[in-house]
Amino acid sequence: MIETYRGAVYPWHCDQMGHMNVMWYVGKFDEATWNLFAQMGVTTPFLKANNRGMAAVQQNITYKRELLAGDTVLIRSAFVEVREKLARFVHEMRHAVTDEVSAICVLTGVHIDSQTRKSCPFPAEILERGRKLVRAYDLPT
Repeated sequence: MIETYRGAVYPWHCDQMGHMNVMWYVGKFDEATWNLFAQMGVTTPFLKANNRGMAAVQQNITYKRELLAGDTVLIRSAFVEVREKLARFVHEMRHAVTDEVSAICVLTGVHIDSQTRKSCPFPAEILERGRKLVRAYDLPT
C-alpha cells in the first residue's frame, strides 16, 4: 500500500460526542483517492484534456477506532481491482502515532466521458499502470 494522505484532526472536525465526524472521514478518504488516482495517471490535466471524469458508484466505510482533536492520521491505499472502465480500491486510515486502524474505506469508481456522462474505457497506458498497483487485501465483510 502507498501513503496517500497525512493530516490532523482539528477541533472543528469533531461532533457533539467529541470525535471526528463521519463527514471528515469521507473528506480525508476523498483526498487520498485523488493521490491514488494520480499514481495511475488519472490527474486533473488528464481529465480536462480528455473530457473525462471519475464517478464513485459504491463506498463502504468500516469504523474501527475513534479519532479525536489533535490526533494525526495517515491513509495508505491500494487498488484491489482495475478493469477496463472500473477501479476498486481500499483506503486504511490509521492513527499516525499508534498505527492503529481507525477506519477502512472500500470504493468503486467508474471512468466516464464527462460530456456523455457514460462509462468509457481507461486509456491503455493508464489501465496498465493501475493494474501494476493492484494489491491483495482482505476486505472487511
